[in-house]
Amino acid sequence: MLDLTPKTHINRTGALINPCKTCQPVGALLAALGVHNCMPYSHGSQGCVSYHRTYLSRHFKEPAIACTSSFTEGACVFGGGANIRQGAKNAFDVYDPDIIAVHTTCLSETIGDDLNTYIEEMDIPEGKLVVHCNTPSYVGSHVTGFANMMAGFIKYLAAKGKTTETVGVFPGFVNPGDIREYKHLLKRMKIRNIMFPDCSNVMDAPMTGEYKMYPDGGTTIDEIRALGSCRKVLALGRLTSEEPASQLKRKCSVEYDLLPLPLGLADTDTFIMALASLNGGDVDAYLEEERGRLLDLMLDANPYFYGKKVAVYGDPDTVLGLARFCLELGMTPSYVLTGTPGEAFVRLATALFKEYGKESQCQAFAAKDLFDLHQFIKNEPVDLLLGNSHGKQIAKAENIPLVRAGFPILDRYGHGSQTIVGYRGAFNLATKIADALMDEYDRHCADEDLELVM
Repeated sequence: MLDLTPKTHINRTGALINPCKTCQPVGALLAALGVHNCMPYSHGSQGCVSYHRTYLSRHFKEPAIACTSSFTEGACVFGGGANIRQGAKNAFDVYDPDIIAVHTTCLSETIGDDLNTYIEEMDIPEGKLVVHCNTPSYVGSHVTGFANMMAGFIKYLAAKGKTTETVGVFPGFVNPGDIREYKHLLKRMKIRNIMFPDCSNVMDAPMTGEYKMYPDGGTTIDEIRALGSCRKVLALGRLTSEEPASQLKRKCSVEYDLLPLPLGLADTDTFIMALASLNGGDVDAYLEEERGRLLDLMLDANPYFYGKKVAVYGDPDTVLGLARFCLELGMTPSYVLTGTPGEAFVRLATALFKEYGKESQCQAFAAKDLFDLHQFIKNEPVDLLLGNSHGKQIAKAENIPLVRAGFPILDRYGHGSQTIVGYRGAFNLATKIADALMDEYDRHCADEDLELVM
């Protein structure tokens, strides 16, 4: 079955096969889970939220809590106002969250439900909050939904006040392990910060033998309010974090720096120098050591990296960071592909190829699927696949090693708690790439070429 993909490529516009994305509410749900004592709420049918929760649970191997308006035929005809009013009341009564974060689905968006009015009409318990954002699944992707939910929290909660020394950090669509690595870098650089949202210790909470519906992690409501008093926001992920950063600037006049995800050498350097501009110019010596260890590995393993062709796919900011890191390692990212729509991705990728003199050897695609990628590879093979679990069918069919990185990783364990950002994340990722390429060499070389020391 995996070998039935035809080699001849047809540029499709009306259908996706094996999409390289999922829908907005998945990202909105993850953003809400990064807020302390927050209950995500899906305004749509039970089937929608079941899928969204399942998708996140399969990646993180943790329960992803959420409530739903449970639309039936009646709500589809007459609107979901009664459903959400009763549903929010039930959620506060039964689950006692501090805040409910509502996101829409295809169904509620198509019938035109007015969430602003519904929330105004709710009988919200004293001291409790309800926020919302619009996340139609037929627009954008899970990355778009993540950004929209962040902007929704800011719209409702952020309050302008006297400017403090605190720096807001918008992490981008990353894993809990990446959030912890950000915190390590921020602590070393002595930057007081608010991380929003913060899924660490929520979607990888430790096993204690006692279930907590609301784990200890997450950005607090007070911290989200305090974003309006930050001296600066560092918005990580140029295609993910710009909208919430712009929302905060419009509402509270907080300036922001839009930065790439600190993935690989150069982009981590960019992040560290941005932090240095906020702490008086000091760079912690330990971080210089981490950088040096990464450089040492890149040089040591260069014979195995150099000239290898890679197909990189997944979320747009992650893919751009991975592609740059491949170029830093001496590899060629022949195909760089995301399922999320947007020509900005192609422009940024093309500029990256030109920066390294590889524009004739690399191609970038937005709003494409993995069926397209498989056909590209059938015509011009690559040495490595770098991306999420959805590439494993291509890897098996074409006998190409796959290094898993990004979201979602559905068929392996522990990836949510690992990091690919920062110098330590780049070190881990470079090790995995080198291992995969060297394992592939060992499997296929002649017996007399099988070396013990490589």
